[in-house]
Parts: sequence; structure tokens; C-alpha cells
Amino acid sequence: MDFELSKEQKMIQSMVREFAEEVIQPRAIEIDQNAAFPEDIFNQMGELGLLGIPFPEKYGGSNGDTLSYAIAVEEIGSACGSTGLSYAAAVSLGASPFYYFGTEEQKQKYLRPLAEGKALASFGLTEPNAGSDAGGTKTTAILDGNDYYVINGEKCFITNASYAKTLIITAVTGKTNQGQNAISSIIVPADTKGVSITSEYEKMGVRGSDTAQIILENVRVPKENVLGEPNKGFQQFLQTLDGGRISIGALGLGIAQASLNKALDYAKERKQFGKSISKFQAIQFKLADMAMEVELARNIVYKAAWLKDQGKPFSKEAAYAKLFATETAFRSANQAIQILGGNGYMREFEVERYLRDAKLLEIGEGTSEIQRLVIARQLGC
Repeated sequence: MDFELSKEQKMIQSMVREFAEEVIQPRAIEIDQNAAFPEDIFNQMGELGLLGIPFPEKYGGSNGDTLSYAIAVEEIGSACGSTGLSYAAAVSLGASPFYYFGTEEQKQKYLRPLAEGKALASFGLTEPNAGSDAGGTKTTAILDGNDYYVINGEKCFITNASYAKTLIITAVTGKTNQGQNAISSIIVPADTKGVSITSEYEKMGVRGSDTAQIILENVRVPKENVLGEPNKGFQQFLQTLDGGRISIGALGLGIAQASLNKALDYAKERKQFGKSISKFQAIQFKLADMAMEVELARNIVYKAAWLKDQGKPFSKEAAYAKLFATETAFRSANQAIQILGGNGYMREFEVERYLRDAKLLEIGEGTSEIQRLVIARQLGC
């Protein structure tokens, strides 16, 4: 077994870490307080090629791999959870479905500008009454004649939608042979007549990541806007979420690492009873547990990414990664607050933001409970 990163992966890690520390980190508190999506930072990330890391060069990408992409999410998330979440969603949910399921024409038309960092796309899956039960989609797309679909429905909690040029909307397009709803993924340009996008959520954490509601009223799109094959949307979004879980695990890893770094630095500097609090066993045990869990989270996130890159089954490991790394992020942030004491409760010390940001990761892209169900089913339960 070789745990060494390749030369290319180390270069990406170094480049993204430098960018995150110099450009993103100084803005993190401001982004959170103002709940402001950092559009200029995303423009810079696009210029650096970060939005195309896992995609081939022929589609505007960087010829990287999933592990390199996970490392980038980790480094960005360590600096700012909001920016990390929007970055992960832009690649895993916005761009990846075009790469994995799109026709060659769709890849050239829609994936290329995303991979080149010239545009964003959003994945419209969640609905007010279809969260964990994503198969319970109520949005409909009815074929009008032979040329157009007419879409009606509502999507909620959609990341990056306010800034997206293109939307991928899941909608019921018929019935399966078993009489269940057949779902298709349909490409909808965000400026299509009948599309309304609003971002009025007042969130607890990841406040600088855009979260929007999409209303679709008699939205007409050409029949060829079906992503890949018709009625394959259910399988498509399950596969998309599998890959997305790796990136959310990587984001949790980044927040956990940031919590550990902040707590360790503080413990070495803070003095009580004549010595730094890092000399007290109670604090040492907290830091040791944090360091252990961060390293274990890194191992499973990287393993899931490696399995995906090798073309091996990775669904179970992706669920492991998402579940363990995000719960580690929450525990690590909570312990960091405890180690910093009163200062940990203050915004200027940032660890309270880590806790608020980490909580969303236990909910989005499949709750912790859903991950446990996925794992149990993989075990044959």
C-alpha cells in the first residue's frame, strides 16, 4: 500500500493551500458575517483551473483526478467552509453530471465553460417534500408534442443557483414498468422564461454559500435538453450523490483540520496556573483525540477518492467518508470551542464558525442517518 501523494497531487495541494491562505482565509469572517457569495474568488479559482480539476482537458479540465479534487476541497474548506461548500457543489453537482451522463454535444456545450471556470451550474434535486426521499420528486416535465418539455415544480436548498448559468432539474417524465415515477434530469438555462430563483434563506452556517429556491412555471425546454437518456434521472442522481459524498467528506476534513490547528496553537499560547494549557492532560487528551479522528477521516476520504479513480466500487466507502469526516468536523469544532473557552464563543476566534459550518455537512447530500442506511444496505442488511 502506498499512501504517498503523486508529484502532481502535491503540486495541487501546495498551490491550493497557498491560494486559500492568501486569498480566502483573510475574507472568511467577512464572507460569513455578510452572508456574501465571493464571486470574485470563484473567478480567480476558475483562472487557476480549480473548477476543472477532475475533468479531461478536451472538455476544458485539468486532467486531474478525484483525489486531487478532494485535496482541493479540503484546503479551501479549511480556510472557509462557505467557499468550500460552493466549490464542492460547483464541481460534484453542477459539472460532474454533464461529464458522466451527457452526450458529447452536451459535454462540449455545457461542461466546457464549467470546467474552464467561466460559468457555474446547479443541481436541482431537493424539494419541500422530497429531501431524504429524493425519489419522491413532485416536479413534472410533460412532453408537449414531440419537441418540448413543459416543466412545473419547486426546488429548495439549491447551492449556487442564484449565480448559475445552467440548472439541472430532476423531474417526473413518465412511469416505469413497475408503475413508479420515472425521473429524468433536464438541462434548463437559468434565464429561461418561467424560471424564478430567490435566495432569502437566513442560515445558521455556511452563510456565504448561496442557497436558493427555484420555482418552475410552465418552463419550456427542447426535448434534446434531457441529460443523457430519458427516465434515467434516478440512477443518475444516486451516482452523482455518491461522488458528491467524497467532496463533502473532504470539506468536513478541512474544517476538522482547521479546528485542530486553531485549538493546538491556542493551547500552546494560553497560560493558566503558570504554564500553557497544552501541558494539562485534560487538554492533551482532547487534542490527541482530535488529531486521531482527523487522520482517520483523511484516510477514508482519500481511500474513497482513490477507489473512484481506479474504477472500483466506492459507494460504501463514500458513505463512510461522508459520515465519519462530517461528524468528525462537528466534534472537532466543538472541542476547539471548549479548549478556547470564552474566546471560542467569540466570532473573531473563528472556531464558533467552524461548528456552525460543520453542522450543515451532517445534513446536506444525504443526512448522517441516510449514510448509515447506505452502509447497512451495502453490508447486506
